[in-house]
Amino acid sequence: MKLHILTKNEKKEIEDKLNEQFGIITIPGLLIKSGAERIFLFQGNLDEKKILELAELTQIERVGIYLAKIFIDKEGKEQIRLSIEGSQILGSQATKNIFELDDKLVQEWMQGQDLQIKTSKKGFLIIKYKEDFMGTGKASEEKISNFIPKSRRLKSRSIIQ
Repeated sequence: MKLHILTKNEKKEIEDKLNEQFGIITIPGLLIKSGAERIFLFQGNLDEKKILELAELTQIERVGIYLAKIFIDKEGKEQIRLSIEGSQILGSQATKNIFELDDKLVQEWMQGQDLQIKTSKKGFLIIKYKEDFMGTGKASEEKISNFIPKSRRLKSRSIIQ
């Protein structure tokens, strides 16, 4: 799998999509694409040239933190789903498409359950509980789908004190 460091124009396209979806304006750092859909954020001390030199010497699967995944929806429109870490890094900039959880819903969300709740929204939402960003869900008419990987889900104990 080859790494692709996004150019300024490619990064601007991602920022524009995030602005359209969530009101997020800027991404601090380099964006690196791994495969066709996964975007990583790198904020370290290596420059683009050094990263590419290292990639020539050894096989590098990823650089930085998994930030987001790019999707093409049913209408052929590109959508971005932020990872848990992506929502935590960029969520404070978000001004729209944020869904706030209450004490009951945060339990369900962290256990990996879809939220059986009607919202007036469709598409990806940043999930937030109080001051914490919990990832991204996809809203439809009847529910918000959960994307928390099984390995990161809370086992059936309470997280609310």
